[in-house]
Amino acid sequence: MKLYIKPGACSMASHIILAEIGGNYAVEMVDTANGETASGANYRDINPKGKVPALEVEGEVLTEGPAILQFLGDRAANLGLAPAGGTMARARVNEMLNFTGTELHIAFGPLFNPVSTDTQKEAARQVVAGKLDWLEGRLVDGRAHLTGEAFTIADAYAFVVANWANFTGIALSRWPQLHAFIARVGARPAVRRVLQAEGLAA
Repeated sequence: MKLYIKPGACSMASHIILAEIGGNYAVEMVDTANGETASGANYRDINPKGKVPALEVEGEVLTEGPAILQFLGDRAANLGLAPAGGTMARARVNEMLNFTGTELHIAFGPLFNPVSTDTQKEAARQVVAGKLDWLEGRLVDGRAHLTGEAFTIADAYAFVVANWANFTGIALSRWPQLHAFIARVGARPAVRRVLQAEGLAA
C-alpha cells in the first residue's frame, strides 16, 4: 500500500490513520504545483485529478480523502477507527467527515489561494469561524472526540483541517474545547510520528 501526500495537506488525515493502524505501507510526497512525485513520476498518471491523497492498493488507486479514510478504517475494524456500517455511530462519523470535507475544508480555500484579496481572505476567516463554532458546540458536553469518547477517522480529518487555522491568522484559542481537542489529538503517538515525518514537528 502506498499513500501519496503533500505535507500538511488534507492527506495528512489518511497518513495519520495508516500510522494508527501500523503494518507495511509507503508514503510518497507529491509536489502538486508541478505535478511530480518525489520519485519523479508524473502524478497525474497516478491520479488524473492531481490532488492528494491517493492510495495505491491491490493494483488500484483510490482517491478522495473521506473515501480513503473509510476504506482504511474498515480494513482495521478491530481498532474501532470506523464504527460498523449501518449503525448510527457510523452515520455520525460519516456526518462529521462530510461536514469537514464540504464545509470546513472548502471554507479555508480562499485563505490558501494566492490570488485572494485581503478582503476575500477576511471574509473567508469569518466563514471559517462559523464552522469552528459548530465544532466547538460538538465538544461542549465534555466528550473527548467529535463523535464520542473514541478516536475515529473523523477526528483525524477534522484535526488536520481545523489546525490550518494556525497558518491562516485564526486564533484557535477562541474555541477552548476545540483547542483542547486539537492538543489531545496532536499528542497521540501516531499523530506525533506523522507530524515529524511530514516535517511539521521536531
